[in-house]
Amino acid sequence: MNNILLLASGGGSNVRAILDYFKDRNDVNFPMIITNNPKAGVIEVAKEYGVDVLLLNKRIFQEELFIDTIDIYKPHLIVLAGFLWKIPDYMVKGYANKMINIHPALLPNYGGVGMYGHHVHEAVIAANEKESGITVHVVNEHYDEGTVLLQKKVKIAKGETPETLADKVLKLEHTWYSKVIDSLLTTE
Repeated sequence: MNNILLLASGGGSNVRAILDYFKDRNDVNFPMIITNNPKAGVIEVAKEYGVDVLLLNKRIFQEELFIDTIDIYKPHLIVLAGFLWKIPDYMVKGYANKMINIHPALLPNYGGVGMYGHHVHEAVIAANEKESGITVHVVNEHYDEGTVLLQKKVKIAKGETPETLADKVLKLEHTWYSKVIDSLLTTE
């Protein structure tokens, strides 16, 4: 069984896309969604799919002892889906090459501290880029610098706004993130 832990801070549209993708699979289990935001829409998504939620505060997350909680679920993968806190070193080391993230731009550009959501799309448009896209990467000790697993591009249209670009990029995220996750699972 491939246990996948999901970490999310926002609305949960990527979590919904992932749960939909795997809903008929007997070899994949989502034992928990971890969030740091008590108002996150992902909590409602979790309820719809019958997945438990762990609401986490920063102090506990920073404590190395928290890895014991993660270890209980024996995750094959830890998937970040709009999780906005930096992952502590103990988790990066404890789950090296087993933790992935999706970024709404073509890394290495437009990554790092503060580069999430609309901030990314605003920066891409302000730089007059011709294209943007998504990057799925392994999580390491630095923001958005882990090994790239997949990149997909979209053209930026004349008159593109951060909102219209965000819609295009989100469609790519919903299409490709689950496929990358699937490619990393074990078959038994």
